Amino acid sequence: MVNSTVVTDLPPLPTPEVKPMPDILPWMSDLWLSLLMPVVAYWLLSMFFHVIDVWDLMPQYRLHTPAEIAQRNHVSRYEVARDVIVQQIIQTVVGYGLSVTEPHQTTGTEDYDVAVWATRIRIAQRAFPTLLSLLGINAAAISKNMSASHPLLAGALAGGHYPFLAAECSNGAPIPAFATWELVVAKLIYWVAIPAIQFFLGILFVDTWQYILHRTMHTNTWLYTTFHSRHHRLYVPYAYGALYNHWFEGFLLDTLGTGLAFKVAGMTTRQGLVFFTCSTIKTVDDHCGYALPWDPIQHITSNNAAYHDIHHQSWGIKTNYSQPFFTFWDKFLGTMYKGETRLKYTRARELAEEKEATAHEYDKSN
Repeated sequence: MVNSTVVTDLPPLPTPEVKPMPDILPWMSDLWLSLLMPVVAYWLLSMFFHVIDVWDLMPQYRLHTPAEIAQRNHVSRYEVARDVIVQQIIQTVVGYGLSVTEPHQTTGTEDYDVAVWATRIRIAQRAFPTLLSLLGINAAAISKNMSASHPLLAGALAGGHYPFLAAECSNGAPIPAFATWELVVAKLIYWVAIPAIQFFLGILFVDTWQYILHRTMHTNTWLYTTFHSRHHRLYVPYAYGALYNHWFEGFLLDTLGTGLAFKVAGMTTRQGLVFFTCSTIKTVDDHCGYALPWDPIQHITSNNAAYHDIHHQSWGIKTNYSQPFFTFWDKFLGTMYKGETRLKYTRARELAEEKEATAHEYDKSN
């Protein structure tokens, strides 16, 4: 069946057959999968880094020594895990409320939507003769000369006129058809360009939201003391401490920020699943405490574990606010750390080792 209301000189649109979209997993709805995947990803990746941390499997890639973790952090690992779980419960509840406001996922309109974009491409071609005439080019003459050797290019130059693509209907009347290139471009727009733009908007929103709030948490003494100072009890970040925050700050920065980004970008539930999970993985990796040369996440952007770790040091706490994806706000607003770091890190390691040695001596004497 075709849509009979379409203008006759344009290819007809297929009739969409809307039906419920099956879930990715037959035993779990996409809604619950989108809520659980960020939590699962958080702990799976965190436990990977926890194992190599506790067993000291890759000491050459550490940003901090075990002595620094033991001596410089002002909160126990138990307290960190407890508060993260509280935040993830809040995150799941809010996420559920957000998800149930979304329309049910459907399928069956994809071919129709692609054809709509192909129609827009066909209509846009009508401007070619006028645009070329402004440059003193006779599009009609060029189209006529190329009609035999390059019929598709000739048709585009003629304003999207492709009579040779038309098929005959049962009553003998020609039915316009799309060129292959029009459908290819339409599919790229629908399946690649639009989702890419949505994810870009989501990332831009999250980075902007978190930069503004994060920087405000540092410049406002009351906000820092009341909320954000809790996160900075971890002078030496580690993976599962990524979401260690005051519960209200965690809700404001992470849960609300990504939820609004999801809405603003107009993502579907499945796109949200990918977006929330990738955001979680990026946040964990930024706090992992390792500069791994084979970790692709740490090379996609310069906002990685080494970059964010500077922010957790007393000498870098007023810089490197950007998170979790890119660093452009730090660059544009002049808050990127530009000083020397090697000697500062070396001194911190030496002080932690001295403190640990002193503690061991005290334990032996008692």
